[in-house]
Amino acid sequence: MKRLSIVALALLSGCGPQGQAVTATIPRPAPDEATPTGIAYLCDGSKEVSVVYAKNRASVTMADKTWRLEYQAGAQGFRYASSSTEWSGRDDLATLREAAGKPLAFNCRPTRRLA
Repeated sequence: MKRLSIVALALLSGCGPQGQAVTATIPRPAPDEATPTGIAYLCDGSKEVSVVYAKNRASVTMADKTWRLEYQAGAQGFRYASSSTEWSGRDDLATLREAAGKPLAFNCRPTRRLA
């Protein structure tokens, strides 16, 4: 019993395994926020999407292509769109798709802020 207590105290005091990922929420800015905020996303299939939000717009970049999208008010979640592309989602899950509905990147989750 004494050994179990020592192990429990060691784990509680931070002497456990190092290098474990700590997930922190990376909130998307309000649509009308004037200060540009960049967020990197990792999507299914190891696709990476970078988004810079500012003043009711989002510049979405995947590979070597960038789309400039306008905020579209909606009841739930968020949506930025143009005539050809849409970046939408809810909470910390997003999808980049063509206007016809074909997903370009899906199950995208924020991983870090961009400088």
